[in-house]
Amino acid sequence: MINIPLPQIKERISQKTGMPIDEINQKIKSKLRQLPGLISEEGAAHIVANELGVKLFEMSAGEKLQIKNILAGMRNVDVVGKVLQKYEIREFTKDNSTGKVANFLLGDETGVIRIVLWHKQAELMNQFNEGDVLKIRGGYVRENNGRKEVHLNDMSKLLINPAGVTVDVKPYAPPVSTRKQISEIKEDDANVEILATIVQVFDLNFFEVCPQCAKRIRLKDEGFVCQTHGKVTPNYNYVLNLYLDDGSDNIRTVLWREQVEQLLGMDRNQVMTFKEDPSKFEPIKTELLGNIVKVSGRANKNQNFDRIELVANKVDKSPDPDDEIRKLKEEADKAVAKEEPAPRVEAVREAAKQETFKKTDEQDFENFDIDEELVDTDEAQE
Repeated sequence: MINIPLPQIKERISQKTGMPIDEINQKIKSKLRQLPGLISEEGAAHIVANELGVKLFEMSAGEKLQIKNILAGMRNVDVVGKVLQKYEIREFTKDNSTGKVANFLLGDETGVIRIVLWHKQAELMNQFNEGDVLKIRGGYVRENNGRKEVHLNDMSKLLINPAGVTVDVKPYAPPVSTRKQISEIKEDDANVEILATIVQVFDLNFFEVCPQCAKRIRLKDEGFVCQTHGKVTPNYNYVLNLYLDDGSDNIRTVLWREQVEQLLGMDRNQVMTFKEDPSKFEPIKTELLGNIVKVSGRANKNQNFDRIELVANKVDKSPDPDDEIRKLKEEADKAVAKEEPAPRVEAVREAAKQETFKKTDEQDFENFDIDEELVDTDEAQE
């Protein structure tokens, strides 16, 4: 069922009839009085629209569906927009089968919406870039944590930079991450930021990808084979797992290629040297321990281990002390107002005063026991 918000119903009625919103409100109230307790206000608005001959979902020939008018429950949606931000392709395992999912943000002059690509469609992510114009055909709309998303399945179409199509984009600012303590993170947090200490670092894991589509490939009898491009000489990607602790709790955090480079302050060529000689990474692992870093990303519920993890999309290895003091002071003031203890605030503030974000506590680290074998097994499933 298409869920059209009440304000949009009223706006559509007003556009088609020229009737003022106040008069529309009176008609809706009158309908509610006629059917007391039997319909909602939205239902009354639908009836009013029908009585006035207004088709809420009718589109004129050649009329483009604007992002602001996309509604949860719509099917066979066609929309045009500009790619504002791309995210990485993910592989997942469910019910003993594997799949892929990718998503990006699409914008037009009216707003921004997330586009989700499943399975074969996810591979299209490697064919377009941020700033490209896309025309989507045959999408369907779902609501995810109060946010509308257009999903594409195998029957949907995606056209890249179609001839003669231009898009004016509403000014867009990337969403601001919400600062939380680790203990406050929920599995549906899509954009969360933490300030925490690195307490455990695992080995870098390297894996083979197709040099043409960047899709993960496997070793067959005849060599490395990509399902799309056949036998290929592999390129390599990498992932790093670590544990962060902010005094409220700890959380396993996953860093993919770009985020690994941000944490290490290295480029791809430098990171690849650890593939040839993993022993060179050992002193870096030790050096990272005790560093306080700022990480933003999305929370992910690992069903296999029944735990919430953080998938990083940005890593700041040298948070600004003055900025963190300001944030922590705000946090402390809120805690005082609520009469709640804030020992973590004082500990980190003291570190900031010393103009460093290093903290060493070997005894605590030795007592922090993580099963690396389980972590490695988990990585293989991702």
